[in-house]
Amino acid sequence: MQSNHWGGSLEIATTEDDNRSHNLYDSDRASINDYYDHSNRSLDQTQQSWLLGPPEKKKKKYVDLGCIICSKKALKYSFYAMVMLLLVIGLPTIVVKFWPKHKPPPIPQDDYTFALHKALRFFNAQKSGKLPKSNGIPWRGNSGLQDGSTLTDVKGGLVGGYYDAGDNIKFHFPMSFAMTMLSWSVIEYEHKYRAIGEYDNITELIKWGTDYLLRTFNSSATRIDKIYSQVGGALNNSRTPDDHYCWQRPEDMNYERPVQTATQGPDLAAEMAAALAAASIVFRDNAEYSRKLVKGAETVFHFGRDEGKRTSYCRGNQYIEPFYNSTNYFDEVMWGSAWLYYATGNKTYISLATDPRISKNTKAPFMIPDLSVLSWDNKLPAAMLLLTRMRIFLNPGYPYEEMLSNYHNYTGLNMCSYLQRFRVFNFTKGGLIQLNHGRGQPLQYVVNAAFLASLFVDYMNATGVPGWYCGINFIPLEDLRSFATSQVNYILGENPMKMSYIVGYGNKFPRHVHHRGASIPTGKTKYSCTGGWRWRDTKNPNPHNITGAMVGGPDKFDKFKDSRSNFSYTEPTLAGNAGLVAALVSLTGSGGYGVDKNAIFSGVPPLYPMSPPPPPPWKP
Repeated sequence: MQSNHWGGSLEIATTEDDNRSHNLYDSDRASINDYYDHSNRSLDQTQQSWLLGPPEKKKKKYVDLGCIICSKKALKYSFYAMVMLLLVIGLPTIVVKFWPKHKPPPIPQDDYTFALHKALRFFNAQKSGKLPKSNGIPWRGNSGLQDGSTLTDVKGGLVGGYYDAGDNIKFHFPMSFAMTMLSWSVIEYEHKYRAIGEYDNITELIKWGTDYLLRTFNSSATRIDKIYSQVGGALNNSRTPDDHYCWQRPEDMNYERPVQTATQGPDLAAEMAAALAAASIVFRDNAEYSRKLVKGAETVFHFGRDEGKRTSYCRGNQYIEPFYNSTNYFDEVMWGSAWLYYATGNKTYISLATDPRISKNTKAPFMIPDLSVLSWDNKLPAAMLLLTRMRIFLNPGYPYEEMLSNYHNYTGLNMCSYLQRFRVFNFTKGGLIQLNHGRGQPLQYVVNAAFLASLFVDYMNATGVPGWYCGINFIPLEDLRSFATSQVNYILGENPMKMSYIVGYGNKFPRHVHHRGASIPTGKTKYSCTGGWRWRDTKNPNPHNITGAMVGGPDKFDKFKDSRSNFSYTEPTLAGNAGLVAALVSLTGSGGYGVDKNAIFSGVPPLYPMSPPPPPPWKP
């Protein structure tokens, strides 16, 4: 009991009502507790969290890997990722590795490609020197191993190179032209050669020729005073053993083979320079050999530009002039300087090629029909097309534009002259153009024209130009392409004789080719100079087909005499076959269409000043 400030005790008296109220309160509190116990059991986890607060966080589980501890969850995801990576990358790799391998289907080859394979084999049949085991002509062997052996300034002599035709003479002038043409075809159509599997073959053929040409003068010097212009030879109506009087396989030659020397000759020098310069572009990935070719090209070209030595290489030489007489040398100068510019980028050469005096001396402005015909003697139409290429793709402008524009116009007119509608040249009833006016061996001129026409079309197509004008007449490119294909198709068999003029192509082709090596059987018997005449005069077919050889061709009446004694019909030539190869590769669709626009300019520096570098960033 406690006291209070007002007196008396602080005891609270309890009444009956109070006891009744107290019991009622206890009863209500028990009821409320029962209610809440029931309610708590019926609440879901979220509702309980409202009442009881957030649940206790779960602790992460870790795995001890020895060198590292990581969460079990991360380890699980890493494992799943590795499995997916294996399925996406590893499984396809395994399938590719162990799946049976199949070679990709070969590129479909058209008739031009089949003919091209054969045409290239002809050059293996014409090789002189020590032949590689891979030469592929079973009836040919080593020959001409003593050529030039008496020369004191050429180590190893003049061994190698190519025989010109059905005889065993090495004429360096047409041989150089043949190598230039082969190189040009590779520069323009390398992708086609690679696609049909002939790139390594044709580059080996070119190198066989250029290696030999480098031996014909002191190619390591900067100045020279002579070129060896020919090995072997014959005199007209000779009755003493030489390359025409005798009929022997080159492996059996036992007569004297004189070497001709040119102490001047701008035509020969410029053609050799063209061959070496063009080849240097072909072999641009072989830097050492390419530089060697360029050096040789410049050396021999400078020899030809000596003002005191401007007489033709063949003038007065009875071993050369009746067979490969050069009628002008300014076309070779234009041709050689153009190739040297592309090989070196030296503007001296393009300035020479576009010199109006050179153009005038070639007679280009006079548009003489015969000067539109490309041959081993006349390089003018090819040189102008080569320079037109520069205008089409590089457009160098001043100071070259005026002459390049002229060359472009002249080239267009040359193409016009090939079309039958303009009646510049006659055509046979069978459709063969008569570029040499019905004289013998017409096909070598035909294939060259087909190549130039096809190439001109590809140049125009590459720049999106649909045609050109012949006077007031617009000529679509398809017309010129049709000319090229019609001429080559004639050679392949679409002619009145229903025969192919390429040995080994088609079912009907010449069997009595005017060719010493192909006409004499191989074996232990070696036939003497005159002993081989029996094989020259026999009416039997040759024992060996000189596969790929394009013969001289039919006459102006579409008639052909398959006679060994008539060389104008049946003799093949190195220069003629080079033109054939170029025409075929330009027309084939195997490996795609069009030219390589840039390869030929690989040695040409930018024609305009390069933009200066940007200024350095400003610094405060």
